Amino acid sequence: MSLKRDALILSVAFVISFTTAGIGSALTDLGPWYQALKQPDWKPPDTAFGVIWSTIFTLGAFSGWLAWRQAPLLRERLVVLVVFLINLCLNVLWSWLFFVQHRPDWALVELYFLWASIVAMMVVSWRHSRVAAVLLVPYLAWVTTAGFLNQANIQLNGPF
Repeated sequence: MSLKRDALILSVAFVISFTTAGIGSALTDLGPWYQALKQPDWKPPDTAFGVIWSTIFTLGAFSGWLAWRQAPLLRERLVVLVVFLINLCLNVLWSWLFFVQHRPDWALVELYFLWASIVAMMVVSWRHSRVAAVLLVPYLAWVTTAGFLNQANIQLNGPF
C-alpha cells in the first residue's frame, strides 16, 4: 500500500472513531439525574472519563487501521470493518441507554454485547496484526471496569 493511501485510511479510521466518541459524548448527560445517583467509593472522578475514552478511541483507530492494512483480501477487510462498526454502534447504544433513557439495568445487559464485540474485534484483528489486537486490551479492561461500575449503580440506586 502506498504511504498516501495508508495516511488516508488512517485518517478515515480517526474520523469514524472520533465521530463515534462525539456522539457518545453528546449523549452523556451529567445533569441532575446522573448527579443524584449514588456512586461507589471506587468510581474514578468524572474528569478521568474523557482522558480514558480519548485514549481508547485513539488506540481503536490505530487498531482498526492496522488490522485493515494487514488483511490481504477485500473480504477480510470487510470483516474487520463490519466488526469495528458493530462495536462502535454498541458503544453509542450503551450511552443512550444509560444517560438518555436513564436505564442502567438495560445498559448493563447491552454491555455484555459491547464486551463481546471487543473480544470479536480482538480475534479478528489478531488474525492480521497482533499489535492491532493488543491495542484493544485497554478498551476491554475499561469496559470490564465500567461493567462493575454499572452494576454498582444498579445496586446502589435500583430498581430502574
